[in-house]
Amino acid sequence: MAFAVHLITPPFTQLNTPYPAIKYLQGFLQSRGYKVIATDLGMDTLLDIFNRDGLAQIFDWIEKNIGDKISDNSRRIMQQRSDYCSSIETVVEFLQGRDYSHTHLIVQRNFLPEAGRFAELDYVEDAFGNMGIHDKAKHFATLYLEDLADLITECVDERFGFSRYAEKLGRCANNFDEIYEALQAEPTFFESLYLKTLESSGYLEKVKLCGFSVPFPGNLFSALRCAQWIKINKPEIKTVMGGGFANTELRSLKDPRVFEFFDFVCLDDGELPIENIIHYFEGKKTREDLVRTFVLEDGKVAYKNNISYRDYGIKDLVNKPIFEEEFKRFMDVLEVVNPMHSLWSNGKWNKMMLAHGCYWGKCTFCDTSLDYISRYEPLTAADICDRMMEMMYQSNQSGFHFVDEAAPPSLLKAMALEIIKRKMVVSWWTNIRFEKSFTRELCMLLKASGCIGVSGGLEVASDRLLALINKGITVSQVAQVNRNFAEAGIMVHAYLMYGFPTQTAQETIDSLEMVRQMFQAGILQSAFWHLFTMTAHSPVGLCPEKYKVKAAQEAVITFANNDVPHIDPTGADHETFGYGLKKSLHNYMHHQCLDKPLHTWFDFKTPKPSVAPDYIQKCLEEEQLSSFKPNARVVYLGHLPQTEAFIKSKKGNQWEMMSLKFVYKKEQGEIKLSRKEGDWLLQILPTLSLQNPKPTTLQQVKDSYEQADLEDFELFWFNKPMNGLWRFGLWVV
Repeated sequence: MAFAVHLITPPFTQLNTPYPAIKYLQGFLQSRGYKVIATDLGMDTLLDIFNRDGLAQIFDWIEKNIGDKISDNSRRIMQQRSDYCSSIETVVEFLQGRDYSHTHLIVQRNFLPEAGRFAELDYVEDAFGNMGIHDKAKHFATLYLEDLADLITECVDERFGFSRYAEKLGRCANNFDEIYEALQAEPTFFESLYLKTLESSGYLEKVKLCGFSVPFPGNLFSALRCAQWIKINKPEIKTVMGGGFANTELRSLKDPRVFEFFDFVCLDDGELPIENIIHYFEGKKTREDLVRTFVLEDGKVAYKNNISYRDYGIKDLVNKPIFEEEFKRFMDVLEVVNPMHSLWSNGKWNKMMLAHGCYWGKCTFCDTSLDYISRYEPLTAADICDRMMEMMYQSNQSGFHFVDEAAPPSLLKAMALEIIKRKMVVSWWTNIRFEKSFTRELCMLLKASGCIGVSGGLEVASDRLLALINKGITVSQVAQVNRNFAEAGIMVHAYLMYGFPTQTAQETIDSLEMVRQMFQAGILQSAFWHLFTMTAHSPVGLCPEKYKVKAAQEAVITFANNDVPHIDPTGADHETFGYGLKKSLHNYMHHQCLDKPLHTWFDFKTPKPSVAPDYIQKCLEEEQLSSFKPNARVVYLGHLPQTEAFIKSKKGNQWEMMSLKFVYKKEQGEIKLSRKEGDWLLQILPTLSLQNPKPTTLQQVKDSYEQADLEDFELFWFNKPMNGLWRFGLWVV
């Protein structure tokens, strides 16, 4: 019998799409001949709760154990108990995409019970208008679930959240004491619900190894609680923990109590470590063969890392597609009405990586010393599209979220060309750096391949600080790149940071002003402010004195070690800006208060912006100079134009001209060339098709032009009327 493994994503990650880590591991292990089950225990638990009987169980427990000692909002929900129980399954089926027949019923607001989350809905009509009825219904259904979540958090378990559980326990846990103490208590009522789901699933039968992928602090405690249950009730099963949390936080693990719950803790890519653990239990390898794995030896934590084994490359790994039936279990919640911001929670996305690691890998706030950043290895465009086609076939979903740290422009270009060549119909979004390689024409190409949105780090929106971060961009450059995306119809989300070492109050306000101007110019659709955190594995964390900060007095670290408290003697009191920055951004994303003075967002005195009020607009007005790049590829995705020859006369002279009328998607237009130029263009356009097996370079186009006995190619190509043909699918990329 094949060695059986159960891989679990512990409660809770997200409602709309499975977290992909265990699917990669499942695909890899199955390719090695092992029997593997992969389970999102969080979604299993939520579906066990959010039905008529499960909700009745919640209400019964509250009535029995809490009584009337609840807030007015919770009392309002409890009074409508029967309405919630009778509507819950309809809402879940609607959000799962199984039954849209109730769309009109939901938006009329006389079907769903309502509580505190529905208190302020002034933004709804502006956000959805009269046409967005389906999204409006999803938003109302999401508010309905969030009301129930508020009830559970207040009355049942304060640790609960739809995308996290007991997150506070997992954050900055330098030692294991508080978590261990919580684990000694009897499971709470809510914990008993996900343990019951784990027990009743049947997935633990005949399993020899149970692996928990813990991506975030909000998954840690539930993973430990589940592993504890397994150790008590299924002691023959060995347990292992890995995932993003372990990779970043547990590299200095010393507390032996962790191994009361897990037999192994693995770091970085999990394929090789878990394969060697299985071989160890099969008797094929010894403990000394383990790779990047913590174990307990003689009561002490030991780290095993046999460097003679080499990691599998991304090309060797097998992504296990998520099947259509799996997708149907997840719910498309619409938490935020901003269309770009909502992509994280709304829609069932196939999640893929285009490359391992980050091609830039220089940002000083990032964990550049760790493998998941430092080891860059891309797939080929053909491999990417092969995997996309397999996933679409299995999931019946054509949307993709590429979860790379930052997708390089060259790889995105190659992928886009391959998608278009294969005539694949997909939608996709990903993370990028706002670098100048994202020209207007490349953005148009990405749009044509299905790109709907990008997210990237604008960070501090200050040229001085961007240089200190080693981001390799400027604010002006970001504005111009964002303009290129906006012109192509691609939404843009910016990650923003405040509190970077030495950042002053003036620079914080100036950053906000830059962001305000970008929203006002329509080149930014969504954003989020993060307070800078110094991490142990970043250049700032490794050499804080270089950035004029000091690490605070360190506690003895025996468990998690990532966030490093620090003192910034030259910077502002950063935390005081948080509320005002986030409140202003919330309004900007709703296209509100863009003319409101910046100081009114804060309840303390702030400096006036030193940035010119038209700074971004002037950046956008700078002429985009084209340069001759011989090896750049020229592509034409449009249709052959309708032509008409005519004679032009001027001062007694006559010459032949040609009118060419182009159409491409929603665009149509006309250009006029000399007859000779027009004939040449009609001849060259078909050769620029992606179906042509040989790519055509700009140099080859120039050679063809000159062979037609035409003069001054660059004057012809980079000026009117030719430089307007980008709107009709003629691009140099």
